[in-house]
Amino acid sequence: MIFEFATAGQILFGAGVMREAGPLAARMGKRALVVTTDTPERAAGLFEALQASGLTYDVFPILEEPTVERIQEGVALARTAACDVVLGIGGGSVLDSGKAIAALVTNPGDPLDYLEVIGAGKTLAAPPLPYIAIPTTAGTGAEVTRNAVLASTEHRVKVSLRSPLMLPRAALVDPELTYSLPPNVTASTGMDALTQCLEPFVSHAASPLTDPLCADGLKRAARSLRRACENGSDAEARADMCLVSLFGGLALANAKLGAVHGFAGPLGGMFPIPHGVACAALLPHVMAANINALKKRQPDGPALRRYTEAARLLTGRDDAAAEDGAAWARDLGAALAIPPLSAFGIRAEHFPEIVDKSARASSMKGNPITLTPEELAAILEAAL
Repeated sequence: MIFEFATAGQILFGAGVMREAGPLAARMGKRALVVTTDTPERAAGLFEALQASGLTYDVFPILEEPTVERIQEGVALARTAACDVVLGIGGGSVLDSGKAIAALVTNPGDPLDYLEVIGAGKTLAAPPLPYIAIPTTAGTGAEVTRNAVLASTEHRVKVSLRSPLMLPRAALVDPELTYSLPPNVTASTGMDALTQCLEPFVSHAASPLTDPLCADGLKRAARSLRRACENGSDAEARADMCLVSLFGGLALANAKLGAVHGFAGPLGGMFPIPHGVACAALLPHVMAANINALKKRQPDGPALRRYTEAARLLTGRDDAAAEDGAAWARDLGAALAIPPLSAFGIRAEHFPEIVDKSARASSMKGNPITLTPEELAAILEAAL
């Protein structure tokens, strides 16, 4: 058996660890670029921590999903201001933006030179600026991944800028930063985190290092996602979901994803659907399709057994079958009021383009079995 495991240079987890950002950044540089959401005032605590540690900084907000053009603007600001350290504080889009900016400041050319699928896919030659990632949602696990998902308005798709060099220098996971998330955001980001524990668990690239992370993440999501949605100040549930997100990020960076995320990138590039909502709407139907395909074409393979184990972790039942896990995910999505794909203008006439783009997405390569175009279209139909 051969596998690898790579992650952020340092991970700090726990209530209040965001305050460590100042001393950490001061050891990496003197002038920071702080990448934030479209409401930078929410990062006031981080600004205070940086000032207390003697750093100056410039602020760069990500107004919506990060586009190639917006990232270029951030790179230009960082270069003009002579920033020597980058911090990202926000959800996955913000954290990915920070990763991309830190990488492209030190590497020549255009983002398309390095992007997968639609770009040249060149390898980053120079190490990025030091980067500190501070998530404020419990969803993407982007604080410990080696890629940044960017939208290309020209190509109407989301694709990754990817390199082992892009792993953050430090990840500060502070559950206190998630307490104010509204229930709908808690639900969609939490379903994304759950998905990112499930897909690496059934992936053909799963390893003895990622398996325990995924299994523990699935158990924590099963017991805490509804609780976090129902009571945002439930500190135990919030901490659980932050761990689910962290574990999912650690796992996907080393064991790949699958069809849920294979669909989510193209869907996010073509329609105004949040990433977490896309994952939540698709998850039970991808699970059901994979289980059915595995039973038909790979009944003795390890992935079907892993789906059964995942079902038992999610339902808490030792006698659960693989299909029970898909039913559990469907019922959870309904309980959390996850909207269907049709709520975002997705129609059957869009399926051929979605299927074509999804089949070529990098995440689809981690799926435990190759799904046919007909099977992919049937998933979309079920998620409408």
